[in-house]
Amino acid sequence: MQFDFHSTRSILVERGGAANLAKIIQARGGKSVLIVTDPGVLSAGLLSQSQQGFKDLGIALDVFSQVQADPPISVIENAVNAAQQCRADYIVGFGGGSSMDVAKLVALLATGKEKLSEVYGVGVAKGPRLPLILVPTTAGTGSEVTTISIVTVSDSEKKGVVSPQLLPDLALLDAQLTLGLPSHVTAATGIDAMVHAIEAFTTKRLKNPISDCLAKEALRLLASNLHRAVRSGNDIEARENMLLGACLAGMAFTNAPVAGVHALAYPIGARFHVPHGLSNALMLGPVMRFNLEQAHFMYAELGQIIQPGLLGSTLDQATQLADYLGSLATELGLPGRLTDVGITENDINQLAADAMLQTRLLMNSPREITLQDAAALYAEAL
Repeated sequence: MQFDFHSTRSILVERGGAANLAKIIQARGGKSVLIVTDPGVLSAGLLSQSQQGFKDLGIALDVFSQVQADPPISVIENAVNAAQQCRADYIVGFGGGSSMDVAKLVALLATGKEKLSEVYGVGVAKGPRLPLILVPTTAGTGSEVTTISIVTVSDSEKKGVVSPQLLPDLALLDAQLTLGLPSHVTAATGIDAMVHAIEAFTTKRLKNPISDCLAKEALRLLASNLHRAVRSGNDIEARENMLLGACLAGMAFTNAPVAGVHALAYPIGARFHVPHGLSNALMLGPVMRFNLEQAHFMYAELGQIIQPGLLGSTLDQATQLADYLGSLATELGLPGRLTDVGITENDINQLAADAMLQTRLLMNSPREITLQDAAALYAEAL
C-alpha cells in the first residue's frame, strides 16, 4: 500500500461563521483583504455581514465580483491585477466553485512568482502563495478542499492547475449562506457532489482507503438530504449535511481523481455553457452503464448507501443504481437529456473529439473510453 493524501489544513463548520471572517483574518495577521466572488453572491447580500465585520475592525477590504461560471483566463488575470493593485495580503474565495477556483489562482499568481500559462498540469505550480480562506455558498464542487482549479482556455477546452499549493489555510462551512438557494441550483450542485464521490470511489488510478471512507460518508449525507434540500430552501439541517457531504466528496476526489463523467461533461459546459453540475448529471447514467462490467462490484457497494435494500447480484444492483442516478436529474426537476439543453445529433462528433482532450481524466476511467465510445455515450444521453 502506498498513497499520498492531501487536504485543507483547517475546516471550520459553523452556522453564521461568515460574519466572523474579519476576526478570523485579523487573528491571523491579515491587514488588506481581497474577496473574490460573483455578481449573484454580491446582489443576494451574502457578503453583507462579512463586509460589516471588516469595516468594524478597520481592515482594508476590496471585492472582486466579476467571476463568471467556467471562468476564462481573462477573469483570472483581472482578479490577479485587482489583488496586486490593492496590495492584498489575504485572499478570500466566497461563492461557488468558480469563485473559489479563481481565488486559489489569485493567491498563487498575485505573488508574481509564476504565470498562469506556466502552471497548467499536475504538480507544476510550486508557490509561494498568499494566505487563503475559502467560503462555499453552494454544496457541490468541494473546491474548498481540493488541489485543483479549472480554467476555460478556449470554446472547447478546459485545463486544470493541480497542486497542493492551491489548498487553502481554512475552509469555512457556513450553512446559513446556502439557505434559500434555488431548487435547480441545489439539485445540480448536489448531483455534482455525488458524482465526485462516485468517481473517487471507482477511479482506476490513486484509489486509496481514506478517499474510499470519505466518499462513502459523503454519499450517505448527500443521498439522504438531497431531496429535502431541494424541496425546502430553508431546511438548515439538510443544507448543513449537504455542505459537509460536498466537502467530504471534495476531499475524496482531490486524492482519488474523477474520470469519465467529468471528461464528457466538460465539453458540454465549454461549448454550450451548461452548468457543470447539470453537465455531470446528464452524463452520469450513460457512463455508469458503460462501466458496469469493470466496476459493478464497487457500484453495488455504493448502491447500498444511496438506495439501501437493493437486491440481486452485484451487477443487478449496480444496474439499478445507474438507472436511478441517470433519472435523478429529471426527478429533481432538471433537464434530463442533452436535447433539453440544446444539443443535437449534429454536435456529437465535436463533443466526442473535445472529450478526448481530457486525458488527465480519461486515464482514471475503470473502462477505457475511445473516441467511438464517447460518441456513443453522448448519443445515449440525447
